Amino acid sequence: QVQLVESGGGSVQAGGSLRLSCAASEYTFTKYCMAWFRQSPGKEREGVAAIYTDYTVGTNSYYADSVKGRFTISQDNAKNTLYLQMNSLKLEDTGKYYCAAGRCPFGRMVVTKFDYWGQGTQVTVSS
Repeated sequence: QVQLVESGGGSVQAGGSLRLSCAASEYTFTKYCMAWFRQSPGKEREGVAAIYTDYTVGTNSYYADSVKGRFTISQDNAKNTLYLQMNSLKLEDTGKYYCAAGRCPFGRMVVTKFDYWGQGTQVTVSS
C-alpha cells in the first residue's frame, strides 16, 4: 500500500509561484506513473501533470494544455518525492491538488487509472 503525503500548498497572488511536494512511502517512480491532479469546487478532478520512468526509454512528462509552459513536474528518486513547480499562477489554478500513483498510458491522466492518492493540499490564487 503506497502512502502519499502532499505539502507546499498555500495562498499566492496571481503571477506568483508555489512548489508542491509529494512524499511517497516507498520507491514508486519505476512502478507507477506519478501525477498531480486538481479539483475545484463544482468541477471534476482533472489531471495537471504526470511523469513516468521506464529505464528502457527514459523519463517522460506530460502536461494538461492549461498548464504547459508554466508548471514543471519532477522527481527526486533518492527522497521518493514528487514535485510540482507552479509558476505564473492564474486565478483558475485555484483548487485542491492531489498526488497520485497509477497508470497513464500515452500520458492520459484518468482518475480511475490511479490506485493511490494523497489527502491533497489547497492552492488558492488571488488577484
